[in-house]
Amino acid sequence: MKLSIEQVNGLSAEAFVETFAAIFEHSPWVTEQAERGRPYRSGADLHEAMLRIVRQAPGDAELHFIRKHPDLATRMAMGEYSVKEQQGVGLDRLSPEEYERFRTMNRRYMEKFGFPFIFAVRGKTKADIEASMTARIDNTAEQEREEAMRQIGRITRLRLEDLIAFGETE
Repeated sequence: MKLSIEQVNGLSAEAFVETFAAIFEHSPWVTEQAERGRPYRSGADLHEAMLRIVRQAPGDAELHFIRKHPDLATRMAMGEYSVKEQQGVGLDRLSPEEYERFRTMNRRYMEKFGFPFIFAVRGKTKADIEASMTARIDNTAEQEREEAMRQIGRITRLRLEDLIAFGETE
């Protein structure tokens, strides 16, 4: 059962951080800061606040945040959500040829932009991911950083929607 926004607002600080720390890949600082911004009117309000925390982080914190995301179809350690999302689209069952193709595209992308290719995979196919990566490699660094944050917004919204009801309070 999903938590209501009233239940979210009523969690202890420790329970709030524990419940939502994994929403933003390897970045519990986002949840820690969001906890201090309560109460929230809705799940959407909480999500917007979390994205704002990342966007308004000082210095290169946003870029460091983006870099914490795993490559798609990688065999490196990932957060629990990323593992499930990538399994859901079959990235854990690539043929050797597919794996090599994704590895090559990931490397090329990383060399050009300095951070991993980020794509909200839920509900997509391997072909969707490959087509997006092929198209996005021609973006500018600024365009791609913005797209990475849009994709992170989609990913984290879906993760929060799994945990809490997104309706407004009455």
